[in-house]
Amino acid sequence: MASGTAANGTVTTPASAAPVSAPPTQADLLDFVRRSAADAELIASLPLDPEGRTWVRLEGPGGSEAWLIGWPPGTGTGWHDHAESVGAFLTASGELKEHSLAARLPADGWKTLELDDGVDRERRLPAGQGRAFGRHHVHEVLNESADEHAISVHAYYPPLPQIRRYSRTGPVLRLEHVERPQDWQ
Repeated sequence: MASGTAANGTVTTPASAAPVSAPPTQADLLDFVRRSAADAELIASLPLDPEGRTWVRLEGPGGSEAWLIGWPPGTGTGWHDHAESVGAFLTASGELKEHSLAARLPADGWKTLELDDGVDRERRLPAGQGRAFGRHHVHEVLNESADEHAISVHAYYPPLPQIRRYSRTGPVLRLEHVERPQDWQ
């Protein structure tokens, strides 16, 4: 049950109430998103926009950054990574699809890379399904439904220092720009 909500504001959830002394692990973050996604009142509190994604910041465990995100039909993130943060996300309603790369990319010093064959991965994540991921995980997340919103819960630790955005044409991945927290908060 949420103690309060506001569009694109912060929500305290029961899943975030337990104190954590060590930094949260990927497993801790996955457990948090799983418990938060099961909170029907929290999920119902998210305002949905028919055209653009909506989000509410949550208080994640152990100082992590967490978000409840609404995905209108046909929307997605584009290719990106979460820099030095580990993370987890889980679909609370609807279905999301994740394309990811099964290769660790250099953190810095490049603008264009040609990807090897066999690095592409694809996951369908219906309600109740999610995943954790490590640092520098490059992916894109999509709601491919033509008529149904999806809602998901995401958590990252440490709080996102940046998000690198990429474009992709065939095997070529190009770094397009870097976003900082002030760009999305």
